Amino acid sequence: MITIHDLIGRLPVTARSRDHPGIRIEDGKVIDDAYTGPILEEVLVENVIKRVRPPGGPYKGIPVAVAPVRDSEGRAICAIGIVDVTGIFDLAGFMEQNAEIRRQVCGQDPCPLPTESPAAKR
Repeated sequence: MITIHDLIGRLPVTARSRDHPGIRIEDGKVIDDAYTGPILEEVLVENVIKRVRPPGGPYKGIPVAVAPVRDSEGRAICAIGIVDVTGIFDLAGFMEQNAEIRRQVCGQDPCPLPTESPAAKR
């Protein structure tokens, strides 16, 4: 797990096996060697990849990606999780908020005015 942690730029990583508590690594150090989390548990039971924001635990509200490691028969025997930096940026949500703010500030008028647009300032 330290190798995976290093490979992904030292983003936090977690893992646990089906039969034993796991590990949590941050900043190059093992933070917990008897770790489990709600998403790790779900992935082990459901045997699917999940990209979610956990409802609790040390990564509450932070996007994570968790995937199962499967045996030769396709059963989940381990789950590995990372902080999902691609999930931190919700472009659609940002654009929606930006449009709402513009409506509040500008009302029905064109905003910015044609003379205030970036193209007019070039």
